[in-house]
Amino acid sequence: MILDKVISKYNLVLASNSPRRKQFLTDLGVPYSVRTANVEEVYPETLKASEITNYLAKLKAAPLLEDLAKNELLITSDTIVWLNEVALGKPANEKDAFEMISSLSGTSHKVISSVCLSTKQQQIVESVTTKVTFRILTKEEILYYITNFKPFDKAGAYGIQEWIGHIGITSIEGSYNNVVGLPTAQFYQMLQKFI
Repeated sequence: MILDKVISKYNLVLASNSPRRKQFLTDLGVPYSVRTANVEEVYPETLKASEITNYLAKLKAAPLLEDLAKNELLITSDTIVWLNEVALGKPANEKDAFEMISSLSGTSHKVISSVCLSTKQQQIVESVTTKVTFRILTKEEILYYITNFKPFDKAGAYGIQEWIGHIGITSIEGSYNNVVGLPTAQFYQMLQKFI
């Protein structure tokens, strides 16, 4: 099996404190350690859609590569919400979160995640896009969600697995796990390239 071969060859290192990404790796049965570096997530304004997440996933890996052991495989990832040619990252405050969710209300958007896998020898990055559609949300619903769930660590100011996703999302085309924060099927396939 792919995982057995990769695990026998590499120690996997997750460069993220995201509880959702940690849980996905645990669910996959992947043993891993966590190692993070402070990275200012800034990208050139000329980048669009998956170019942004690809850039940021590689950027998150950069400060950790020098100290990476030969038998370590580094996992970095980035997720954005892409709406009307604009990237929505994490909201700065409640007002920002309200504006983001309001802009998603009654429309469809794309959630784009990139996964970057790095060793001393090679680095690959791939992205996955999922289309998500919200029904029209009321002001009260949006405020209730922000007040009770405080989605300030989430791109686009929402978690599909939380209350707002349960009551507001009418359809999804593509990977659900991608919207949560890690396209696990794609990640699994990418591991094959390191066997």
